[in-house]
Amino acid sequence: MNATQEQLKLKVEQALVAAFGTELAGTDPMLVPASNPKFGDYQANLSLSLSKKLGKQPRVIAQQIVDRLEVSDICEAPEIAGPGFINLRLKTDYIEAQLNAIQADTRLGVAKVKHPQREIVDFSSPNIAKEMHVGHLRSTIIGDSIARILEFIGHDVLRLNHVGDWGTQFGMLITYLREVFPDALTTANALEIGDLVEFYKQAKKRFDEDDNFKETARQEVVRLQSGAEDTLHAWKLLCAQSRQEFQEIYDLLDVKLYERGESFYNPLLADVVKDLEKSGLLEESDRAKVVFLDGFTNKEGQPLPLIIQKSDGGYNYATTDLAAIRYRTQQDEAKRIIYLTDAGQSGHFAGVFQVARRAGWIPNDVEVVHVGFGMVLGEDGKRLRTRAGDTVKLRDLLNEAVMRSRADLDTRLQESGREETEEFKANVAQIVGISAVKYADLSQNRMTDYKFSFDKMLSLKGNTAPYMLYSYARTQSIAREGNIDFEKLGDVKIQLQADSELTLAKHLLQLDEVIIEVEKELLPHRLCEYLYQLSDKFNKFYENCPVLKSEVALRTSRLALCYLTARTLKLGLNLLGIQVLERM
Repeated sequence: MNATQEQLKLKVEQALVAAFGTELAGTDPMLVPASNPKFGDYQANLSLSLSKKLGKQPRVIAQQIVDRLEVSDICEAPEIAGPGFINLRLKTDYIEAQLNAIQADTRLGVAKVKHPQREIVDFSSPNIAKEMHVGHLRSTIIGDSIARILEFIGHDVLRLNHVGDWGTQFGMLITYLREVFPDALTTANALEIGDLVEFYKQAKKRFDEDDNFKETARQEVVRLQSGAEDTLHAWKLLCAQSRQEFQEIYDLLDVKLYERGESFYNPLLADVVKDLEKSGLLEESDRAKVVFLDGFTNKEGQPLPLIIQKSDGGYNYATTDLAAIRYRTQQDEAKRIIYLTDAGQSGHFAGVFQVARRAGWIPNDVEVVHVGFGMVLGEDGKRLRTRAGDTVKLRDLLNEAVMRSRADLDTRLQESGREETEEFKANVAQIVGISAVKYADLSQNRMTDYKFSFDKMLSLKGNTAPYMLYSYARTQSIAREGNIDFEKLGDVKIQLQADSELTLAKHLLQLDEVIIEVEKELLPHRLCEYLYQLSDKFNKFYENCPVLKSEVALRTSRLALCYLTARTLKLGLNLLGIQVLERM
């Protein structure tokens, strides 16, 4: 099923060509949802932008387009407003027909892409021997949502976890553990993750202060890279210990990832250097091997280098990222590669992408995208930290969200005199708490910082997960109250009479447009905004339109509208990685 907006865009373009000739084919109709319902449902604004080119007044252009605009099967007669806006209002019978069509569609009218392709989403990416912290929150949650949406519309998605599992830090850690806790290097699960993190801090301190320790640690890295059996065994144990901790958090967040860490690309790094030398891109600067970047300069106006191999012969993140790009385009055959990291790394990725393109490792039909995001701030507007000034651990943050959710639930149950089982309360607290954290993040424009507030994100009012979940639960309470099985309503003809049900119906039909937009722009907050508006419109419909007390035909129609709303909320929230609740 084609999105209504896409159909109308096509028809406006056809009318434009009929009015002014084929040289205007491909002109953007500038068709957008109307900002105010009194102007209709959609507004085409192209007449103003064409005035100078065509040498005509915008209203004259608009009239000539409208005279040739064939939308009678979708819209009421088009209207020209202001300096030349073309306003379009959907016909009620068109809306009813569309709703009746998607009732039988498990995908609610959202078509799969015509040309599915392999897409890679690189997200989360914690470091071995370190606990996941609040800084990993956005990458993990946003990446998972983008992957879910791409999968839903039919792409073959590879969810990659580019774990930091290689490099100097392992030389430090293994050297230190040989001194203070050798069992950790020979025995599985000898250490708790918290102890491992503390040992890592101590190892880093020694590395920075003790030259002898530093040299020993570097030699340990060499042993690791050369495959020394005892060092390799120790490395594998440390990775397994961290991986176990990461998986517990991924299970809590219902996030699925395929791990392919930095170590995977280690055997490929020498070839990256060799092939860049062959291509003539590699130069020497301060004994390091670099590629000077076009368009990147320092304060003195000199070209900035991307370091490929350090002066001591070691490699760095850029080398690994270049090896990864080459592998992902040549071996994985990806057509779009999406990197989820904080916005501060945008310069790094711009440099890596440029070098990869100049080396011929990113074909013309492959898109590479850095999806950056802002920081998570405390309510004081500063980077979110504990009272002691430490980075907030992700596990602690999630546990506190569940704990606060449980406290809110207990208070509501007590105030309403409701009795529920411990199993019910634990399940609701878990889903609401985790969902609140996810939704609070996803509902923000990812490109900006946002303030983290448990009170706001757990509120039953406003653009929050609890409000979404409450709206869904309300649809289910209607079914329970009327002893209705939504799935057995059968082939119901939806009839739209009241303004609030017409408003709800129009919004339901915009789901495919929103998902298309999110897939293109990779901005999940637009799906959140759609779901928030849907919840709001449903609750107004519920308040203004009797459902169970209506006469039979209208009652059935409104039940079908409730069911469509429930299915849309459930699908949309699932694409955000959020489970629904039948009761709250």
